[in-house]
Amino acid sequence: MASSSGEGRAGRKLVLAASTGGHLVELVRQLPFLAASDDSLFITFRTPQSESLLAGRRVLYVPYVRPRDYVGVVRAVGIVNRALGAERFDGAVSTGAAIALSVLPVARMRGMPATYIESVCRVDGPSTTGRVLQAVPSISLRTQHESWSGRRWRSQPSVLATYASAPRDVPTDTQRLFVTLGTIEGYRFDSVIDAVLASGSANENTVWQLGSTTRRDLPGRVFGQIAPHEFEQYAREAGVVITHAGVGTLIGLLGNGIHPVMVPRRMHRDEHVDDHQLQIAELVNRLGVGHAVEVDRLDAEAIRFAAERRIVDYAMPPTTADEKDLEPA
Repeated sequence: MASSSGEGRAGRKLVLAASTGGHLVELVRQLPFLAASDDSLFITFRTPQSESLLAGRRVLYVPYVRPRDYVGVVRAVGIVNRALGAERFDGAVSTGAAIALSVLPVARMRGMPATYIESVCRVDGPSTTGRVLQAVPSISLRTQHESWSGRRWRSQPSVLATYASAPRDVPTDTQRLFVTLGTIEGYRFDSVIDAVLASGSANENTVWQLGSTTRRDLPGRVFGQIAPHEFEQYAREAGVVITHAGVGTLIGLLGNGIHPVMVPRRMHRDEHVDDHQLQIAELVNRLGVGHAVEVDRLDAEAIRFAAERRIVDYAMPPTTADEKDLEPA
């Protein structure tokens, strides 16, 4: 467990839990609305992303829990229970995924208010984790989409609410690609690589971050995982970024002013555990903050379209949250 330096600022000492990837990015972006003090404790997995994103903060790293890995959920419960019993916290908040099941019920058992914020990618209703937690009446539930908010699911500000697309005065170079497929373990994404190669846009200037996908037939520089600062460098240097429809990657790119091409991973190709990335793709196109296409529409025209757009971020204003915001609904 790493400690933050200096005195904690005024606010609530919270347990802040999220799986790495988009869930952790969403949690950090929600911090202005949570009034969390500097001595709050993050619970997540150890990855280059979490080490960079949470540098200087208090962090408890637990073993990786795969999607729908209920054995892993139970294994993490003991670690979490010991940590939450060692000091006093004012409440617990999680943005998912499975790690929320290891943390929020333990927090409630210890008398803390507990809040689950569903991912912005869940446009039509809750995830599997959300449906499980919905069965626990004492856990407060939040959705980032007013369309399905109600008595049980209260509305929460969206992490995408402040982004907007604008035209570039001069298009970027479509011959400089950064292709990043996400880092979810155990799921390949060969279809998007094949589509990029078929488009004729890949060359010696292309940078690839492949995650669990291994290929030896690619031009340019090829990596499995890269550190967050390298990711940002390659994204900024690229003319166009092509990526999976993952929330964490999306928010990182939008924050750097990049209008990405996004391709949803599909369950029937064994690219993810379900088809929730379709919801992200539809949301991206509706908001106009990226160009999301199915893999068979990933071509030179889609790449040129993204080269002509940029993203403007009207920063999320911090707010002072009330104590009641973390009380069960």
